[in-house]
Amino acid sequence: MTASALTRPGQRERLTEKIAEIDWRLCALLLAVAGIGGMILYSAAGNSWGPWADKHMIRFGLCFALMLVLSFVDLRAWFALAYPIYAFALFLLLLVPVLGHTSLGAKRWIFGIQPSEVMKIGLVMALARFYHGISAREAQLSWKLLIPAALIGLPTLLVAKQPDLGTALLLVFTGAGVMFLAGLSWRLLAAGAIMACAAVPPFIMFVLKDYQRKRVLTFLHPEEDPSGTGYHILQSKIALGSGGLLGKGYGLGTQSQLNFLPEKHTDFVFSTFAEEFGLIGCVGLLALYAGVVAIALRVASVSHSHFGRLSAAGVTVTFALYVLINAAMVMGLAPVVGVPMPLMSYGGTVMVTVMVGFGLVQSVRVHRYLEITSGRGSLL
Repeated sequence: MTASALTRPGQRERLTEKIAEIDWRLCALLLAVAGIGGMILYSAAGNSWGPWADKHMIRFGLCFALMLVLSFVDLRAWFALAYPIYAFALFLLLLVPVLGHTSLGAKRWIFGIQPSEVMKIGLVMALARFYHGISAREAQLSWKLLIPAALIGLPTLLVAKQPDLGTALLLVFTGAGVMFLAGLSWRLLAAGAIMACAAVPPFIMFVLKDYQRKRVLTFLHPEEDPSGTGYHILQSKIALGSGGLLGKGYGLGTQSQLNFLPEKHTDFVFSTFAEEFGLIGCVGLLALYAGVVAIALRVASVSHSHFGRLSAAGVTVTFALYVLINAAMVMGLAPVVGVPMPLMSYGGTVMVTVMVGFGLVQSVRVHRYLEITSGRGSLL
């Protein structure tokens, strides 16, 4: 009998063990949310699979398979790739102003890639690796905090310059979330929040572009320009309110079916859902999202490595921010900043980012007992 034949049963056993370690509850919830997204996109297109629902479900199927494959990747490989992935994303962001493709007044794409989406994963991994190698006291308050501040600040400035205010805010909030979970002093975090609030008025008046400034001011008083800058949010509120408690019924939403609701398949897909399924449906959908967040945080909490805990928690924070910002945006509680509802809004880039992130979460779950030596990413 050959040596390869002798090793195959053991390899199959290890693979079977890893498959059993995948959190299938998390998989089921992701399937449910994406399925609801496909259902709403089908309705928004006038009960037609094209042009959105079919592509949405195909993309999700491919991304779901990718997530399962990534769950088998050794956590030490993620650790070793943390800084290279961050550096690669930062390099692409630096190239965007020179070689980027302009669309709707913004340069965000290069070589068919949106570098800001790569950076969302790269930032979480880089911060998790950095904090893996320092003590709890240093994470709470020390000069070394300048390093994660730079890791967050550089890509945020580059993304804001594109301009992409929504993604820039996501990077800031995600980075702050990881720093807080790593042990950052709440006093320092509170001081930073106060300084940020104080900087908001001059930032709005002197840094934002005209259309971005109008979005913020319109958020405060959308009724002042109902057919212009306030149109999006007013139509979204009408869709939300007209859904009532139980909704108008599947495929019977007038705001979406009659095309009053703009971007009904992307940024405002939650409004499309709310009109057809009402308050009860929205609570149920948000409960599914909450379930995803709760399970992913549980995965983070049981990891034996600090890198695993922080990387899984960071991905979860990013996902939760997507949901919270989009929901607040369509309800008129936040400016319209172009943040989609994950796994429901039509679009492949965000879906790939989200599912790669959950591939990392599943890898943390599968390899939760693995301990990583500080400062080493070797697979040996």
